[in-house]
Amino acid sequence: MKTMLKIKDINVYYGAIRAIKGISLEVNEGEIVTLIGANGAGKSTTLRTISGLLKPKTGSIEFEGKDIAAMPAHEIVKTGISQVPEGRRIFAEMSVMENLDMGAFIRKDKDGVRQDLKMVFERFPRLEERKDQIAGTLSGGEQQMLAMGRALMSRPRLLLLDEPSMGLAPLLIKEIFDIIVDINKGGTTVLLVEQNANMALSIANRAYVLETGRITLSGDAAKLAASEDVRKAYLGG
Repeated sequence: MKTMLKIKDINVYYGAIRAIKGISLEVNEGEIVTLIGANGAGKSTTLRTISGLLKPKTGSIEFEGKDIAAMPAHEIVKTGISQVPEGRRIFAEMSVMENLDMGAFIRKDKDGVRQDLKMVFERFPRLEERKDQIAGTLSGGEQQMLAMGRALMSRPRLLLLDEPSMGLAPLLIKEIFDIIVDINKGGTTVLLVEQNANMALSIANRAYVLETGRITLSGDAAKLAASEDVRKAYLGG
C-alpha cells in the first residue's frame, strides 16, 4: 500500500501550551483512518496542522512525498487535501449553490466542476432540492452535508473530516457515515476525527487513539474496537 500522508514527530503549540507532543502517523492511499480520543486530546489540532491552519514547531508532514508543513493553507488545498471543519463552518449568508462554488474556487476545469457538482447532488439529493436556499437556514444535518459537498468540489485525494457527527441525531449520523464510506469507495482517502468512537471504528480500516497530545494506541480498527482498554475508555464499557 502506498503511503499518502506521513506525519513524523510533530510538536504543535498554542502560545506556550504544547498541544501535540511528538506524534507520528500514516495514512495509506484508499484507507479510512480514524483518530479517536476524548475532548481536548488534540484531534482537531492535528487536522488543523495537516491542512496548514496551524504550523508544527518541529517534525515533518509529507503528502505524496512532498513536505507540506511550512506550506500556506490555500496551497495545501491545491495539492489535493480538503478539510470539513468541526462545527461545519459553512458560509451561512450565501446560498447552497454559492457554498459549493466556493469549494471549487481553485479549479479552472469547468467541465470537471460541472461533473463534480452532479456527483455532489447525486450523493446529497437534499442539497439539490435546496440549492437556492440560504445555507444558514438549513438543518444541522443538511449543513453537514453541504460542508462535505463543498470539500468534495475541490476534488480532493485526501479528505479530512473533523467531528462530522457532532450535534446530529442518531439516524442522521448513520446517513453521514454511510456517505463517508461511499466517498471512500469512490477513490477518496479519508482521515476522520471523531468523538463517536463506535461509529468511527466501525467504518475505519485503522485507528489511532490520542490522549492529551500523544498517540497511546494504534492498529487495526476492528481489533481496537474489541480491545478491553478502548472499550472501557471510549465505547462505554
